[in-house]
Amino acid sequence: MNDKKIAWNGGVQPEAIDILTADGGMIVSPTKVGYIIMTSDAAGLQRKFSAKQRNLNKPGVVLCGSMEQLRALADMNPEIDAFYQRHWDEDILLGCILPWKPDALRTIPDGAKAMMTDTRQTTCFVIRFGTPSEMIARELWEQHGKLVFASSANPSGRGNRGLVEGIGERIHDEADLVIAANDYVRSIQPEGETRTRYEQGVMVSMVDGDGKLVALQNGERSISPAPTVIRKGLDIDRIMSLLGDAFPSWNYRHGEYY
Repeated sequence: MNDKKIAWNGGVQPEAIDILTADGGMIVSPTKVGYIIMTSDAAGLQRKFSAKQRNLNKPGVVLCGSMEQLRALADMNPEIDAFYQRHWDEDILLGCILPWKPDALRTIPDGAKAMMTDTRQTTCFVIRFGTPSEMIARELWEQHGKLVFASSANPSGRGNRGLVEGIGERIHDEADLVIAANDYVRSIQPEGETRTRYEQGVMVSMVDGDGKLVALQNGERSISPAPTVIRKGLDIDRIMSLLGDAFPSWNYRHGEYY
């Protein structure tokens, strides 16, 4: 490939599928909140951490291209499932910290577990992250049985401002492919500016301090532990409203990262 940076084709990018089904592939792809690094195995995750110059104790997230994939991987109770479904139906970017289903652990590539789970063996499962990358994640899962792991495509601690030019030289040089779609990213927050636009999605923890699922609330009040917003981001107001609809008790603890 002479030029690794290509314009998004409006559909599933075949070059991305070819790279991520090969050993150690790593690409940069657009989402609703900017650009991300996408990998699908342990070697790719190692490359991701190297490209970002990021510590191995900061795991990435798992991208789910469908509710069916999410349900196959993540341990959820009916209230959490319904909460995700509402966001899926309304096309709202959402990531929740959840345990894995025991039988889903076999889908994790050899050597990858320590780089995409935290010390409690939980992971952030993300949906509705943006059409270009959703299409890739869905194709890899449905046609190849492969997971997609992701992290923001920028030097650790710095944003890319929703511009492919903002990913930095190191990430550009180390990626196998860079899919450019600045117009798509801009369309999600058309009024946003560098100072005001969100460059991350909302993250909600659905586990307690030991990584166990929060309890069913069944409409009762003052249930603890409860769902906790641990990172604000795109559509935070809508998500907090849906939290209020779904759970009588929930917490806001921005910055309380897992």
